[in-house]
Amino acid sequence: MKKTGITLGILVILTAAFTAANTYRRVVNTSFGPGEHIEYRVHYGIINAAEARVDVAPSLYSVNGRPCYQVNVFGRTTGAFDLVTKVRDTWRSYIDTSAILPQKFYTNIQENSYRKEENMTFNHAANTVKAEERTEKDLFKVPDNVHDVVSSYYFLRTIDFNKLGIGTVIELPAFYDDTVYNMKVKYRGKEAIKTKFGMVNVIKLSPILSSNGFFKGEDSLLMWVSDDVNKVPIKVQVELSIGSLDMDIKSFSGLKQAIAFKK
Repeated sequence: MKKTGITLGILVILTAAFTAANTYRRVVNTSFGPGEHIEYRVHYGIINAAEARVDVAPSLYSVNGRPCYQVNVFGRTTGAFDLVTKVRDTWRSYIDTSAILPQKFYTNIQENSYRKEENMTFNHAANTVKAEERTEKDLFKVPDNVHDVVSSYYFLRTIDFNKLGIGTVIELPAFYDDTVYNMKVKYRGKEAIKTKFGMVNVIKLSPILSSNGFFKGEDSLLMWVSDDVNKVPIKVQVELSIGSLDMDIKSFSGLKQAIAFKK
């Protein structure tokens, strides 16, 4: 009986370990990998307003015992805009290579006199997010397969839009600034747009936004991503109450496949 008890105990432990190891979904990713580097120019009409850089680190990182991509997003104002509103923002997400889910999310926000620096650790088995530096209100309950604001975009890059009908709305939960959001992105079809490199075929997407005093309405944000393996943003347009901001691709390297710009 003792041997049976020991054997049963071992089986329970192994089963629990196996179950824990398989709580993650598995997402096929052929769109991005280590070493990807993209730069953007943000302009307000003809005026340069800001620049952004998005990098996937050349090496993988182990976070929470899982291999992860380290994705860094840097944004800063430039020129005359920098004199009025000085922005130096960094977002960093450690994205699970198999599940395309965040394991850790870092923000360093410097906007005029406002400062915020924070590390958030995701526990997908317990469906919680922990704010590492806090002593109060440091643990938040979240839904299954919750994203941060960076990982949600990288998950969208894994979707096969050829299988979706025009008008399809993709929904996924995202956690940011202590709040869970139901992110909705509408697939608007395909077209070709002009860039500094030439014409390129793109997929048109529009994150659905609620109307407020800042954005003009539901279709205030439009995104055009390359209609190829990479699905990288080529152009983003934001309609604000004060005018229109455009973000255009400036340079790129380390993509899975060369973007097929039409000369």
